[in-house]
Amino acid sequence: MKIRLSLCLMTACLVLTGNLYAQDAPMLSIKDAIEIALKNNYNIKLSQNNAAIAKNNVTPGAAGMLPVVTGQFTSSNSIQNTTQTRADNTVNVINHANNTGTNYGADLNWTIFDGFNMFANYKGLKQRNELGQVLLRDTIQATLANVLASYYDLVNQNEQINALKGAMAISHLQLRYANDKFKVGRVSRLDVLNAEVNYNTDTATYITQLQQYKTAQIRLNQLLIRDLQTDFKVADTIVVDQKLVLGDILTQAQNENPAILASQINQRLAEISLKQVQSTRYPQVAVNTGYTVSNNNTPAGFARVQQSNGISYGFTATINIFDGFNQWRRERNAKLQMNNAGINYDQTKLGINSQVSTLYVSYLTGLDLIKLGESNVRIAKRNLDISLEKYKIGNITPLEIREAQRNYLDAQSKFFSAQYQSKIAEITLKQITATVNIQ
Repeated sequence: MKIRLSLCLMTACLVLTGNLYAQDAPMLSIKDAIEIALKNNYNIKLSQNNAAIAKNNVTPGAAGMLPVVTGQFTSSNSIQNTTQTRADNTVNVINHANNTGTNYGADLNWTIFDGFNMFANYKGLKQRNELGQVLLRDTIQATLANVLASYYDLVNQNEQINALKGAMAISHLQLRYANDKFKVGRVSRLDVLNAEVNYNTDTATYITQLQQYKTAQIRLNQLLIRDLQTDFKVADTIVVDQKLVLGDILTQAQNENPAILASQINQRLAEISLKQVQSTRYPQVAVNTGYTVSNNNTPAGFARVQQSNGISYGFTATINIFDGFNQWRRERNAKLQMNNAGINYDQTKLGINSQVSTLYVSYLTGLDLIKLGESNVRIAKRNLDISLEKYKIGNITPLEIREAQRNYLDAQSKFFSAQYQSKIAEITLKQITATVNIQ
């Protein structure tokens, strides 16, 4: 009796601790979780920086359209001993002659025609900027989907915990009935021990579920980039959007899905790449000009001091005449890359359509299981209540009451799982169509 009493007291303390732990924790709404993730998540911050880099690169200068102006300054100095023999055989000796020279000025170089390559470059930078925005939206949608999935996983587990609490209460009631019957000699000690084992088994399952719930909390805290040990409560229900239509989802996916949009952009980038390769068939024309100031001091020279300044200008033109057939090879490879981009686009569309169709089946199945689960939970609860009354007056065996209890717990578990399955399918479908929100 002392062992059983200690075990019951320990179990009661664990359950009470779990209840107080949950009651003291602040509520975390799904809206708050989304806001925290959007503010803190590392993946979003990295994607925002990459998108900003791509946006900053969309300039005429980065495309090679603008001239390049450079300034230059050169200073040279030397000390020399010089012996000069002149035409009249006189010798001029200059020791420690200090020769100095300075040159400074500015130069401008401007490629004014490169076979339209600069225009192709500019279009390519715009497309990469658009791709950066698509990838940013994709990262945000993926993060929101992960947060929602983790949050509703906690809701599902919390419902399981509440169901297990109910199972423990019923097992405790069954144990009390068994003890009462044993005291009056209506059942044997074996019935009491079996009831005690059932109660302890349910308690162990409850404690294990608490541990799984805490692990899921840590995962969500990691997504929110905050203290992993932060405790919080979540909502107590899962509401599934039952208005999703397969045709609408497929249409929206073609227009909004990040993978499809990225494939379209990659097609355009492949076309631009071909234009860039073809540009080297044309002449390359550049102009240049500059202004230079020069000062030279040469004691041993014919002109001891020389100063000059002025403008220089000119232009260059080059054309590829023969490069070992490399031009032909590059163009052929660029066309193959265009073909690959088209194949990848078709493959991506087919994959997305397949994924949507599969998820939609899971979504509909979950909705059907929710309706069936609600009915099963009501029936199992009614059966359990009747079984408890019969067990109380001794009309059924402990095995039968335990079976009724397992049926009720199983019905609850399947109902909660059906809700979670449908919600995850809904979230994933909305992620595919880039419409994840907090509703």
